[in-house]
Amino acid sequence: MQMPRSNPSSQSSHSVTRYRAIWISDFHLGTAGCKAEQLLDFLKRHDADTIYLVGDIVDGWRLRKRWTWPQSHNDVVQKLLYKVRKGTRVVYVPGNHDEFARQYKNHVFGGIEVCLETEHTTADGKRLWITHGDQFDGVIQYAKWLAYLGDQLYTLVLALNHWLNRLRNRLGMRYWSLSQYLKYKVKDAVAFITAFEQVLINEARRKGYDGVVCGHIHKAELREVDGILYCNDGDWVESLTALVERSDGSLAIVDWAVSDTIVPIRPASQQDKGKQAA
Repeated sequence: MQMPRSNPSSQSSHSVTRYRAIWISDFHLGTAGCKAEQLLDFLKRHDADTIYLVGDIVDGWRLRKRWTWPQSHNDVVQKLLYKVRKGTRVVYVPGNHDEFARQYKNHVFGGIEVCLETEHTTADGKRLWITHGDQFDGVIQYAKWLAYLGDQLYTLVLALNHWLNRLRNRLGMRYWSLSQYLKYKVKDAVAFITAFEQVLINEARRKGYDGVVCGHIHKAELREVDGILYCNDGDWVESLTALVERSDGSLAIVDWAVSDTIVPIRPASQQDKGKQAA
């Protein structure tokens, strides 16, 4: 079951949807692939008591090689700071691309709290562990050179994705992610995503949480596996997604690329369970 589609472009410029919490990650500010304009539009139209920035907000890997910081990227930062001034709590959990921020754990900058990880309790009492997730990625931990190489190839695909979608836009077609399509077609990538999700689920269970919220792999997901919630808020270079909590504690993924909200928490499929048992 899915919520009826609502086109954000048809909303009033003054219409703001408020949630109890919003989780967003993987902006990759400082890169050409960042969809800063769409992200800024999302931030203008959505607000929350608490906003969690779940890592890879600024792409330090790219900025070390080439400085890219258009006005739209600065506008995103200013919008978040504006929300803090208006009373929104903003919590920043750095990832691998912005690992430089980890040295500032437990500091507060412009009202934004920096934590290596944190937790959130939903309105209906579920305790969620919040982590970017890169520490459970073996490539990042044990073969960082390979991660850097993969980042170069990924940047190339994102560049192709940008020009492809400019053409699609001129033809009146909606946004489509070439990088996500390739990712889901490559067997090893699918196996990696599945393994990553299961490791996070197992770790959340071991820590005594009811679920986990993460980012890192750029694949939005919201499902329950053996009583543990796995929530990935996606990204803002490919899928343009965020995770939200409504006032009653229910969770949903907002897909800003297709103006759709995925409502029910998806239980583990038989195929998922088969993978866990393997």
